[in-house]
Amino acid sequence: SVTITANLAPNYSLGEALAFMDDAAAKVLQPGYATELNGVSREFRASSGALGLVFVLALLFIFLVLAAQFESFVDPFIILLAVPLSMVGALAALQLSGGTLNVYSQIGLVTLIGLITKHGILIVEFSNQLRQQGKAVRDAVMEAATLRLRPILMTTGAMVLGALPLALASGAGAESRQQIGWVIVGGMSVGTLLTIFVVPTVYTWFARTRVPGE
Repeated sequence: SVTITANLAPNYSLGEALAFMDDAAAKVLQPGYATELNGVSREFRASSGALGLVFVLALLFIFLVLAAQFESFVDPFIILLAVPLSMVGALAALQLSGGTLNVYSQIGLVTLIGLITKHGILIVEFSNQLRQQGKAVRDAVMEAATLRLRPILMTTGAMVLGALPLALASGAGAESRQQIGWVIVGGMSVGTLLTIFVVPTVYTWFARTRVPGE
């Protein structure tokens, strides 16, 4: 057996490197010989096929928990609209920082699902409370978005500042920490900015025909 150890060249992702290796092995190796991955490459190959399933299960679990909490299937849907908005920011941050979609960035994306839903929960929960007091949908959601803006910004600021040391890390193992850090920084920043406007707007569309608590 022969062990080959290599580092990624600039502007190449791990997936591209593994695809090149597979093509080279298919051309060079004779029948009866095979390749086997180790370390980060093996984890990347094993997790790549399960990424979609992990995302679906994470979203389903959060949806069911929120449905039980709010006793509604509409409110969790409104809250989870923040997830794709945060993914845009996370992927953009990876692109701008030169990162790739690997094992560590995938961990950051799954973590981001739980972090970003907190903003929607704050707005929707308080809007429901105001509507139970007799306020109209528009007035309730506007007041909720205004009063919950400060807690939302405080939460985002804490998460972004806490993740910056990861994003700006250097030294041994910095590559893995940077991937997670940039995903959280970009996802929370862009996701929060869009959530403040999108969640209240969608709430006014879907909550007109339902009074919380009924």
